[in-house]
Amino acid sequence: MAVGLPECPPETADVRVRVAEFVRSRVMPCEPVLDAGGPSAAAALRDLRTQAREQGLWALPLPADLGGQGLALPQYAPLAETEGASDHGPAALGSAPMLDVLMLRRHGSARIQDLYLKRLTAGELRICYAMTEPDVPGTDPLMTGSSAVREADGSWTVTGRKWFVSGAGEADLVTVLARTDGSPADREGLSLLLVPTDSAGFRVVRELPVLGAGGQWEIELDHVTVPGDHLVGERGQALAVAGERLQLGRTLRCLRWLGQAQRAFDLMCHRANSRAGARGSLGGHQLVQQHVFESLLALRTTRPLVHEAVALIDAGRDAHIEVGLAKVAAARMLQQVADAAVQVHGAAGLGPDTPLAALFRGGRAARILDGPDELHITSVARRVLRTS
Repeated sequence: MAVGLPECPPETADVRVRVAEFVRSRVMPCEPVLDAGGPSAAAALRDLRTQAREQGLWALPLPADLGGQGLALPQYAPLAETEGASDHGPAALGSAPMLDVLMLRRHGSARIQDLYLKRLTAGELRICYAMTEPDVPGTDPLMTGSSAVREADGSWTVTGRKWFVSGAGEADLVTVLARTDGSPADREGLSLLLVPTDSAGFRVVRELPVLGAGGQWEIELDHVTVPGDHLVGERGQALAVAGERLQLGRTLRCLRWLGQAQRAFDLMCHRANSRAGARGSLGGHQLVQQHVFESLLALRTTRPLVHEAVALIDAGRDAHIEVGLAKVAAARMLQQVADAAVQVHGAAGLGPDTPLAALFRGGRAARILDGPDELHITSVARRVLRTS
């Protein structure tokens, strides 16, 4: 077992070993193809998903009655770290739609559930989530410019533009935040609607590379007609549904960032032990030892924060402070550990022969994804001060 991994519940300890081996031996070798996108990537992903099903590793945290394996969050959390060591792990193992499946299971209409939930769990459909808009602060959803108008026949007409939508280029469904009532100051005027991407008026505008890497998209909805029963949650209650989703989503991201940081740490240790020069191995140099120490310290101090958030969310308790702490700590930690691993690798860490450049890029993006550090710092501090 790699240094610093938490204990796994006995009932899933063997599963974690199998997931780790699958990610290491099956997913990671396919990363260059999967990163490149296109037909070859789609074929590779289909093959990985077939293998995951054959090995009994498919959709571990998704509801059992929908075709998943029904692992509870505390059971799945250590596995989420292991899956997340590769950006493609959750998609290959069928856990990627977890947030959407749980959201639609709880807040979707009967028709939404009948049409989509089993197909999402089976990997037959892809779904994405669109909140952020160009020229609108992503941290202030009240300023959302997208709108949805209820028509006489009960359908909705949705108009707007969203960007930095993960996976929109291949998605079959997109959940869209839009204003259905009130003014920009009205918290109860925002709603969520599930939009099939084959609807007339839906358009993928462009891909938005993040520090050179793909996967994010800009989309446009030009008077898209959406069935009336495709409202997610109650009309005007989008922020409540989104807040519930965001807490779990941020925590899942943190778990996956822990897995990626552990991967970078393991690579750094291997490099330190195996690379030798005229003055001996890299690991014999005190400055390299400092990189190892500081990285291990960051991993060991961040992991309990993340798992504390997991425990509170699973118990149904308020986890705003814990999730905010975990999100900032995990994002910083991933960037720190990946940077140290790059430094120990030297020029090799900047090139295409290791995943370190991608891990470092992910660490830098992590400090903005799901709200920038500054948002969480301010939010947590205000909550603490109100109760002090």
